[in-house]
Amino acid sequence: MKADLADLNAFLAVAQARGFRDAGRTVGSSASTLSEAVRRLEARLGVRLLHRTTRSVVPTEAGTRLIERLAPALGEVEAALDVVNLFRDKPAGTLRLNVPVSAARLVLPSILPGFLVAYPDIQVEIVAEDGFVDMVASGCDAGIRYDERLEQDMIAVPIGPRIQRFATAASPAYLDVRGRLDHPRDLLDHACLRGRFTSGALTSPWDFERDGDIVRIEPQGPLIASVSGAADLLVDIAIAGGGIVHLFEDWLRPVLASGALEPVLPDWWQSFSGPFLYYSGRRLVPPPLRAFVDYIAPKASRAARGRVAAETGRRGVVARLRSA
Repeated sequence: MKADLADLNAFLAVAQARGFRDAGRTVGSSASTLSEAVRRLEARLGVRLLHRTTRSVVPTEAGTRLIERLAPALGEVEAALDVVNLFRDKPAGTLRLNVPVSAARLVLPSILPGFLVAYPDIQVEIVAEDGFVDMVASGCDAGIRYDERLEQDMIAVPIGPRIQRFATAASPAYLDVRGRLDHPRDLLDHACLRGRFTSGALTSPWDFERDGDIVRIEPQGPLIASVSGAADLLVDIAIAGGGIVHLFEDWLRPVLASGALEPVLPDWWQSFSGPFLYYSGRRLVPPPLRAFVDYIAPKASRAARGRVAAETGRRGVVARLRSA
């Protein structure tokens, strides 16, 4: 027969205090409320638990046996609740994020080191993949994806650079032999190094934009590599003179700065809006996730104040990222 936990606590308090008034002062409740709780418990169990007189309250034999088992059990319950309270009052536990490989490479390195120092009791687990998966079904607390137009029941918070670009590049040696390009259509005569998402979709077409003129190219070439694990291979092949690569500008920036790769059609590089952290619901957000959202909020606000409009061509790029 089930008994209400509050009634069990009331009985234990009265039995230990040997009186309703003293117990009431201890637990912050009235004597009448405790008396009603004990009567309710006795009625539910069908046995008297306390002998009551005007001067004293003493456990019956049944009450004594119940106290012997109940006190340690309720102590364990209280200890368990204290553990949960630690998660509420001091962020702790695991934060599991589902992110695209590009975010793991380009967004999180500038955020996670400071976050881990600020919250040493939080363990972050990163699941990096490029397919647009069901974040909740995958067991993750939140995800990072492009475009704020997510499912209606998702909360989206800006994270990372608010404006990004796709960059196209090749080695100087390759361009010396094959010729430099004047227009995106010239790519049709070149060896293009392409990527494939885990869903099977290619990263092509490649989109370009200049002065409102949008050009979409279906490139061809000798190599296709998974963007989830072999994007750096595309870069290495481009450096070796194997063709033209088309990736995030931030991904290519180090090799562009070193001169290992040369920008191709930089006036045509297309901009699109940066990524968003997204998660389900606003109520009872897990403390590690709430801490992470609060941590990135000031950075997102600063980025929003400095945001540059880049709407032209954005929808096409974002749609391709999402459909992958």
